[in-house]
Amino acid sequence: MVLAAVLAAGCARNPGAKVLASAADAVGGKDKIMALGTLTIEGEGTNTNLGQNLTPEAPLTLWKVTGFSESFDPEKGRMHIEQVRTAQFPFAMDTTVRDNRSLDGDVAWDTDQNGTATRATQRAALERRLELLHHPITILRAAFDPSAKVGNYRRRGLDEQIDITTLNGDTVTLSVAMDTHLPVSVTSRADQPNLGDVPIETKFLDYEDRGGLKLPRHLVSTIDKWRRSDILVSKNSIDAPVNLTAPGAMRAALPAPANPPVSVTVELVSPGVWWLNGDGNHHSVVIEFSDHLTLFEVPTSESRAKAVIEKARSLSFGKPLTEVIVSHHHFDHSAGLRTAVAEGLAVITQHGNLAFFKDLIARPHTMVPDELAMSLSPPPVQINVVDDEVTLKDDFMELDLYHVKNNNHADTLLMGWLPREHILIQADLYDSGWQRFPWADNLRENVELRKLKPEKDVPIHGKIENWADVLKTMAAKPAEK
Repeated sequence: MVLAAVLAAGCARNPGAKVLASAADAVGGKDKIMALGTLTIEGEGTNTNLGQNLTPEAPLTLWKVTGFSESFDPEKGRMHIEQVRTAQFPFAMDTTVRDNRSLDGDVAWDTDQNGTATRATQRAALERRLELLHHPITILRAAFDPSAKVGNYRRRGLDEQIDITTLNGDTVTLSVAMDTHLPVSVTSRADQPNLGDVPIETKFLDYEDRGGLKLPRHLVSTIDKWRRSDILVSKNSIDAPVNLTAPGAMRAALPAPANPPVSVTVELVSPGVWWLNGDGNHHSVVIEFSDHLTLFEVPTSESRAKAVIEKARSLSFGKPLTEVIVSHHHFDHSAGLRTAVAEGLAVITQHGNLAFFKDLIARPHTMVPDELAMSLSPPPVQINVVDDEVTLKDDFMELDLYHVKNNNHADTLLMGWLPREHILIQADLYDSGWQRFPWADNLRENVELRKLKPEKDVPIHGKIENWADVLKTMAAKPAEK
């Protein structure tokens, strides 16, 4: 009686404790939750391509997911996720890929399709540690740890919400239905380099009884306002034999560096035109005018964008770099947008990107502050838009920018044309290293539409080639598999 009175008093002082206890009872009881060793989820569904939609407002393109398997060992902080994804959209590279991601405490690693394992960054370990909590069993178990903190009780519609801070200091929000007391969702916060501080939420639907526990058979995950994955669970397995221990080589390996050094090399294409190459397969182009420089593309990351901007500024006897052209809204190409603004550069882009780019520039980045977030006096934002075509011209140089028409990859895409040099600058339309060329016809149609006569292709992806070789390579490979 005394113990019951103490518990009742505790719940009255901390309504979050009552929500937690009710949720545990609804799922099957604290004892069963704490006794669980491992949980394996199997199923299929869809993943989305974040930052890869046709327009900034369009639905995200989809991967079909098969062979989905996710195993947890909540007591030891271990997790393994494996799935096969097949592209449901035009794609130039492998349309079927296998994902294989693991976590053991603070050790995160990835295994490629050849079975080679590589230790991931410490940030990846943190993100997976939070991902481990995105299930009713794992979050309830973490909440019952004596070192965990439960509080900030509130109501949202028909749900009750509490914040749970785990032994590791990770804080997530658990939502519980007021009628069934079943967990409805878990929400954590993360940094997404383009979007800044974002909520990541997993909703739990269609519960089933399995081994005395109620487990969801439908998991829907969102990041910010976009759906991230939708998995229909075909099988929940409790305490199935599964080895989630990190291999010794992974424990011995150093985590991958969070910000590896960036290399930027320079190739002179033509007088006043430089191709900035280096790490990976995202490039930039610098164009020299009489009194300033223009940069075409700041891709992949803040660190890459800063290195490219610094290199561009070094190229032409002190002429200022004043503007950057962002070819389209896809995240790998717009990743340097905020860096360009922080560096005081005007942005040129297709009109369909305007509202979206303004939103990206205004978003808070407090979890992992970037250069713009840390600026005490941010420069004014200047975005100049291209509807169909714009000519940038002085006595030294002419650059024409054209909206790429009828492209089913990105409807906000710009290509550049240097008429005196007969040079085409294009992104995401052609790369000689692609397995297939879904946009070959679209590239040819847009070149013909604008009555261009290219002699050389200077790409954002791939290598510089003569236009005749571009046409020959595209003709030799299929548009689709």
